[in-house]
Parts: sequence; structure tokens; C-alpha cells
Amino acid sequence: METNAITAIYAECSGLPTPVSANLTEEQVGDQRVYTVNSEWSQNNLVGGSRLRYMQQWTLLAEHKKDCKNLQTVLPPGPCAPLQGELLSSFSPIRGLRAVVRETSGSRQILEIWDSHGLRKSLDLTALNKHGRVYNDAQFGCLSWSECESRLLYVAERNQSSSLDSPGKSPCGKDRSVYREDWGEGLNSKSLPVLCVVELETGNVSVLRGIPPHVSPGQALWAPGSNVVVFVGWSHEPFRLGLKFCSNRRSALFQLGLDGHCECLSGADVSVSSPRLSPDGTTLVYLQGRVFGPHNQCFSLHQYDLHSKKTSILVDVVNRANSGECAGIYETLPSSCWSADSQRVVFSSACRNRKDLFVVDRRMKTVAFLSDNLSEFYGSWKLLVIQRDLMVVCCSSPNAPPTLRVGFLPPAGGAVEWQTLHQPGLTFDLRWTVLDVTPTTEEDNTEYSGLDFGAVLVKPRDNFHGAKIPLVVSIHGGPHSQFPAEWNTTTAGLVKLGFAVLMVNYRGSTGFGQDSILSLIGRIGNQDVKDVQRAVTTTLQCDATLDPKRLAVIGGSHGGFLSCHLVGQYPDLYRACAARNPVINAATLLGTSDIVDWRYSSVGLQYSYDQIPTAEALAIMLERSPITHAAQIQAPVLLMLGAKDRRVSSHQGLELYRALKSRDSPVRLLWFPEDGHSLARVDTQADCFLNTALWLQQHL
Repeated sequence: METNAITAIYAECSGLPTPVSANLTEEQVGDQRVYTVNSEWSQNNLVGGSRLRYMQQWTLLAEHKKDCKNLQTVLPPGPCAPLQGELLSSFSPIRGLRAVVRETSGSRQILEIWDSHGLRKSLDLTALNKHGRVYNDAQFGCLSWSECESRLLYVAERNQSSSLDSPGKSPCGKDRSVYREDWGEGLNSKSLPVLCVVELETGNVSVLRGIPPHVSPGQALWAPGSNVVVFVGWSHEPFRLGLKFCSNRRSALFQLGLDGHCECLSGADVSVSSPRLSPDGTTLVYLQGRVFGPHNQCFSLHQYDLHSKKTSILVDVVNRANSGECAGIYETLPSSCWSADSQRVVFSSACRNRKDLFVVDRRMKTVAFLSDNLSEFYGSWKLLVIQRDLMVVCCSSPNAPPTLRVGFLPPAGGAVEWQTLHQPGLTFDLRWTVLDVTPTTEEDNTEYSGLDFGAVLVKPRDNFHGAKIPLVVSIHGGPHSQFPAEWNTTTAGLVKLGFAVLMVNYRGSTGFGQDSILSLIGRIGNQDVKDVQRAVTTTLQCDATLDPKRLAVIGGSHGGFLSCHLVGQYPDLYRACAARNPVINAATLLGTSDIVDWRYSSVGLQYSYDQIPTAEALAIMLERSPITHAAQIQAPVLLMLGAKDRRVSSHQGLELYRALKSRDSPVRLLWFPEDGHSLARVDTQADCFLNTALWLQQHL
């Protein structure tokens, strides 16, 4: 395992492009329907240390007969076109105009409108000075065309000199150093969002008024008639909590007229997200969940009738799913998720150890699979868009990199005829297996009894040397997230280097029902640790090719928390550990994390905004933390820390580093001064993989 060889394998695995969004247009040409698929892709460039984005276009010829739609021909794709500086883009629904918010090299933000003849209009939003930076994040950001295609709606930071913000107070005066709250990790510059409307004919930009002062708006779209907008508003009083990866923030669905009249459409003391308008303009669907408690959860899907103003539940929270059934909704809805007749909604979501594609029928109140589960070739199906009943999906599995596929939504009860538009340029000769794991009687949760969990085992297809394979146990963060059976760059790279990788979905992971999520509350550092160990024991009993004497554990955030717990609680079993931004001491993290509520909820304590720490609460947090087992750790530990992490302060990893150094235990620390919690920079990810692989090779 030379450094150059490891780097080459990582470059091969991480350099594969991934589709991130898509848009469809349709026209009638003679007897055929012609569909144009515009797909946006992301690709790592290790040489430049950057993440590239580009667009690629496909033309599809289809035949429509009564209720049957069939793809006949897929024409070769056009060339890849780089998307230089694009922050947001959106196609208009009728004429296919393309709106783009672009950032220039001088950090100016420009709104561009493109048509079939080229650039049609350009506005310098920075020079107009009606607002601050335009939001392009997944939590708030949007770029929505009005029905008449004469207006655009987006979210931006409020202009500090605006009369909307403390009239009469100049940012250059006594208030220039006043602390401005923001929305935490990954949203550092997001504090006071406003809704902005561009009149494309005149070029006039206006900031909408009438939004309640305690609300931060986002995820906005136009209602029918182009005079009313719908948006999600998050309550930011008495103070903001971290929003990224947290679906449990108090929020509501609002309707705002251009005249400033604002009305709340959803219930109180809930969280909402992903409002989506039906093609016939009569119905809004949106996701709803709980406030506080688990930071991610199983949602209910609600529908709001714009005429009767009545709300009903379309898909309820799934507490426990039977085999072969939808396990609930855990992910945001794609921007376009409706069938052409406005009677069905399509979504993708975690389902046990996979990610599957589903359709809910509003008339029948049924949920059915759309993913091709019979072939079992793909373990992950992610819907990018459905328009005019044509679905564009991204499929992958641990040995199959992301693939772009299309298929028409069939009549109820029918099967989709999928066609592949883009095959990845490389194939990987790896083997993967989905495992179901049952806790022992002693490990069962008496409050939520009978729950099981799962794991995905990936290993080399052939073992030419005949020796047993070292096993790397990989643990996801969250804890309420998932390792689906999808393409994973780190896993694929480690397996190509000769390791087997076990990705564990312990109780509390998404995709197993709300009961599984709730079962972990108050039991972190115990139930989840035992689940991972149970998965390892079960795997070793089932697979004789794995070496029980060469075990290592890796993970980030809560996965790093569990990794450090495992090497402390089972010091004789694991020979190496690699942890990224791990939680080490929940008690000392309390005052530095942007999600202080989770610090209480995770150990089973109620949270309120006016909470004052008590000795009893801090003692419970300390008791559940890996630092209490630091003296027992024997395995060499590699720590990777982002200095700008606001979710789990880098001082957490430093605390363990010092505890191990003081005991002369093998420890190495990598420090990334410009990175945050996800360690998402391209150069950081490459550095982490190289050092993790060398660490495992050295100690296994």
C-alpha cells in the first residue's frame, strides 16, 4: 500500500460524476412526443482541489397511446457543459426559459435569463442593493417562476441598511459590532432571510413585506395567479438553533400576498418542509414532523386544499413497517414530485438498509414501490424529478457508481419500464450483502421491544491470497441517518485496497420506523454501541472469510462517538480507530454546539429554551460519553478535526487527544483549519482517505 497507489484508487472512486438534479421539457413533433432531459452533475477534481458542476442533455422519443406511454428511442447525449459560478437555476414551466443566479469572480451576484437565442436579460443584484447575498442552500434557497413567467421569487439575506431592519440604526454606527445570530453549522452567513421578487419586464426587485417578525422564510413558491406566494417560516425566537440536518425545528407553512397579507396554513408547534404545488394548482403537499426530540424523524405527508382550505394526512408516520412495505418518509421531496393528473405523489426514502422509490395514490390512499426490487442490482433509488409522468432517477449500489435512469409512471398497479441514460465509465468488482440483525434478549429495548436493525457488508469479490480479510466497521453519524446500499466512495476505496467494510444501521437509524428512532433517545452510548458490536459478532459468525483478529472501526460525528466508545468498551477486540469530528464529552460540548437541544434530548432529558445546566444533567451527559473509557483504549486512534466545526467543536477531539497522549497511547491528529463538521472540502476528503487507509494498513 504505497501512498501513490492509495491516492490513485481514491481518485478513481471519488472522481466519478453524480447527478444532483434534472429538468424535463416536452413538445409534440409529428406523431411523437419529444422529451429533453437536462441533468446537472457534480464531479470531484482532485488535481484542482475543486468540485465541478456541469450540465448534460438527452433527447428522448416517446409514444403515447391512451393511458400507455412508452419510450422508443434515446438519442446520444450532448456534450457536458460546465456551470461556471452558478448558484441557482430554474426552468420556466411553459416556454422553457432558464433563470440563473451566478456569482462572478468579484463576488457580484448576477441574475440571468436565457432562451433559445441566448442571453435575454441580465440584472446585477449586488449593484441594485435591495438585499444581501442570495441564498442557495438546501434549507432556505429557491428560485421559483410565477405562473405567468413574468416574475421570479428567491430568498436573500436582509440588507443591513434596509428600513426593515432596525430603522434609523446605521451599520457603521454604534450597532456595527452587535452580535448577529445565524442558523449554525453550514449556514454561517444566514441570519435574516427575506423573500424577493423580480419583475422581469421592468427589472425591478422588491423585498416582500408582511412576514411575521419572528419568522425566517424559505423554500418559497408561487401559488396560482402569480399574486400570492407560499413559504416555510422557521421561528427564530427566542434564539436560533442549528438547522442543517435538523428537521425538528419549529416552523409553519405560510401564504403571503403581494399586498402584504400573511396567513398561516399549518398547525402550531410542528415542523414543516418541502411544500409542493400540484400541476392543476388545487393542492399543496408538504412534510410535517415533531419539534425537538430526534433531530431527524419519520414525517407525515399532508395535503392542503387551496379552495376548501382543509388539510388532511396523505401518508402518516410509520411506527413499524411490515416486510415489503414502505417504512415511512425520511427525506425532503424533490422540487417536482406530482403526476401529470395531480392524483399521485412520487418520492424516494430510506427503507431498512436501502433507499427506494414510492408512489402514493391520493384517491386510494395507498403507497406502492416503483423501484425494481426484483433485480436487486441497485440498492438505492433517488428521484431527481418527475414531470409529465416521466421520472428521472439516480440509481447506485456499493459496487455500481451513480447511474441516470428514466421511466414513465405506470397506471396504478403497473410496473415501470426503466431505461438507462448514463452508465458510469467504470465498474467495480465488489460483493455486497444486506444483513438483518436481531438484538439478544438482554439487549432488547423494553419500551420498544422487538426492534431489529441491519447492516451492509461490502468486500472484495476474490481473495487471491487465501488469507482472511481484515474488517473495517463503518458507522454513520446522526445518529438519525442511514447507510443505504448505495455507492460510497470511502467504502469502495477501502474494499479495493483489500479490506472488507461493514456499514451498520443501528437502532435509531432512519428507514426502520419511528419506533426505532425513538428507541435511541436516552440510550446513546449504550444501545447503539451494543448494536454495532452485535452486528460485528453476527457478521463474523456468518462469514468465515473475515478475520476476527483484524478489526478496525471508523466513523464521523456520532459515528466517531461510537467508534471511540467501541475501542474503549471493547479494548481487546479492535486494533485501530479513525474518527472524524467525534463527540467525546457531551457535557463539555453543551455550551459550544449549535444544537444544544440535542445534547439534552439524546440522553433522555427534556429541553426548553430557558434551560440552565444542572450538575445532574451534566453528570448524565458525561456518563454517556467516550471520554469515560479513555483510560481503557489500547487501539491506535486517528483523529480528523475541522477547526470551523460548529456542530461538534474541535475541542472535543482535542480532549481525547490529550487524554491519550498523557497515557502514551498511540494517537495522531489531523487538523483542517478551513473545514467544518462534514469535512467536505475536496482536498480534505482526499487527505482523510489517504491517512485512514495508511493508518489501517499500519495497524491491521
